[in-house]
Amino acid sequence: MAPLPPLVMGGAGFSYQLHQNPETLPVRDILLRALDLGVRTFDTSPYYEPSEQLLGAALADPAITSRHARQDMVIMTKVGRLSEHVFDYSPAWVRQSVARSLERFQTSYLDVVFCHDVEFVSLEQAAGAVEVLFSLQEAGVIRRVGISGHDMRQLARVATAVVNKLGRPLDVIQTWAQLTLQNTLAEQWGFDLFRAAGVNTVFCSSPLAVGLLRNGGIPTGRTGDWHPAPPGMRVAVQQAAQWVEGDKKETLAALALRYAVSKAMQNCRDGFTVTTITGAGSLSDLEENVATVKQILKVADMVTTSSPTLDQYTELDIAALARDQPLFDGVRAVLGEWVDFDLSGKRAPEESVRSSI
Repeated sequence: MAPLPPLVMGGAGFSYQLHQNPETLPVRDILLRALDLGVRTFDTSPYYEPSEQLLGAALADPAITSRHARQDMVIMTKVGRLSEHVFDYSPAWVRQSVARSLERFQTSYLDVVFCHDVEFVSLEQAAGAVEVLFSLQEAGVIRRVGISGHDMRQLARVATAVVNKLGRPLDVIQTWAQLTLQNTLAEQWGFDLFRAAGVNTVFCSSPLAVGLLRNGGIPTGRTGDWHPAPPGMRVAVQQAAQWVEGDKKETLAALALRYAVSKAMQNCRDGFTVTTITGAGSLSDLEENVATVKQILKVADMVTTSSPTLDQYTELDIAALARDQPLFDGVRAVLGEWVDFDLSGKRAPEESVRSSI
């Protein structure tokens, strides 16, 4: 698997959940530009209908394959979640879902496959699905196996159950909206739980908390407003956006992305990697995301090219972090009681979390 860049491109932006007509988006052009800029890892799911189909068709387009080899990119997808309230973690469906993803991406292997939103199924179902993915990994169809979800308690429980039942740890975990300008619970205790279960790579997606941390309200697609943020939290976020954009001449979205990327970099250790996943629904979104991340990172001293790509920005820029810190602190002060309130509505202290694993 290729080295992970500081930013992974999420595919939920090409879904009916977040866009009225994702088929009209210039997906091929967005992905080609992403690859050229140094964004080489793409995350999606069959649940993000029709993201997987759109990404697969784009990445197989000659405009991309003529310039970027399959081995130079990382394709991540998921199994198990079919719709908002329907899950199928059965061994037969896991195998069928992986086979369908391989066909959609026109590839012989997938770099990462996650069991999608494990908090909605039993521990036995989740461990059983992981066991199937492990067998596909042994067959060379999958490079790395993981689980995803929002509830870090349940992610840790599943990861622990996998070790206890199957005798080996998961390769990766993906959690969303748990390492953001509004919520740092992953840093406070989530990563410790994951490391204790033997996991060495964590993908933190939704640095904007699925569109919450921006001015203008939460984006909606055909499925309507499904976002779990309570009304009071939404009001506080808009107040923070107005403070940043009115007084500080910044945007909350850019600030939130820089915060998430800086936190991910600060939580990397030898043998433990944290990286950030965020979506882009247009070329301008992509360009802005890459430019924003470059504002908080810097290239290593050994990089001599005059036009480094994003994957070469591998070090946190301490001076830039110091400039941003008053803005970070100011936004969290405006958010007040909503700081570290996760979107499941849980706010348990670390001690009770540990005792429940």
